[in-house]
Amino acid sequence: MGLQTACRIFTVEILRLLHTSHRGASKHTALKEKQQIGSLFDRIARRYDLLNHLLSLNVDRRWRRRAVAALSPVEAGQRLLDVATGTADLALEIVRQGKADCVLGVDLSEEMMKIGREKIHQAGRNEQILLQRASALELPFEDDSFATVTCAYGVRNFADLDQGLREMRRVLRPGGQLMILEFSYPDNRLIAWGYDLYFTHILPRVGRLVSHDKTAYSYLNRSVKAFVWGRDMTDRLLAAGLSQAEYKTLSYGITTIYTARK
Repeated sequence: MGLQTACRIFTVEILRLLHTSHRGASKHTALKEKQQIGSLFDRIARRYDLLNHLLSLNVDRRWRRRAVAALSPVEAGQRLLDVATGTADLALEIVRQGKADCVLGVDLSEEMMKIGREKIHQAGRNEQILLQRASALELPFEDDSFATVTCAYGVRNFADLDQGLREMRRVLRPGGQLMILEFSYPDNRLIAWGYDLYFTHILPRVGRLVSHDKTAYSYLNRSVKAFVWGRDMTDRLLAAGLSQAEYKTLSYGITTIYTARK
């Protein structure tokens, strides 16, 4: 079976799965997430990639490569789900490295996915990557639907982290792998001081200047500082019903790769 045929079958299967709605989160929590988080990223979508690469000095590309390299390849005919896919950077890296033939990305922000679809088209990956609007708190898929679930820089934006982790576990097949890439906090005091200075004073100002949004990058700063990381995060993964939860820090702890199995 050729790649295009396999991915067409994949797309048909995904559309079938989307007809099965699973009510995971409360209506209030899911609505809050869609209104607040979705609209925030809609506003900054056009400059999101530029700011990511600029503010990380392009290191974010290397972090994604490292995270994808840690994934076990998905067997032909099995599905991979990328949650909070945004502008599809992780999904594109997954197919570039051959870790999956076909990827489904879901996100709350239509504007972010619009950029992602443009990038997918430019990369000639239309047959391999499909983007669909959905909340991580109520994934509209049957139990045990995906061999792998990934999420890069999205879990800290979940309105309910534990519910999001439970949903990702639910749609994983038994034995399936979960990989999360997320910002964390450096252990080294000197690096932590510089990190605080950068995130508190520099990033919000540059973010406001480039994105023309007064609140978005102040929110991102607060979301990183308030989030769990390291052992606390692996404990949350275990509490969600996952196993073999591990983490690996990158760039002195500025970001962390988390892996687990169902």
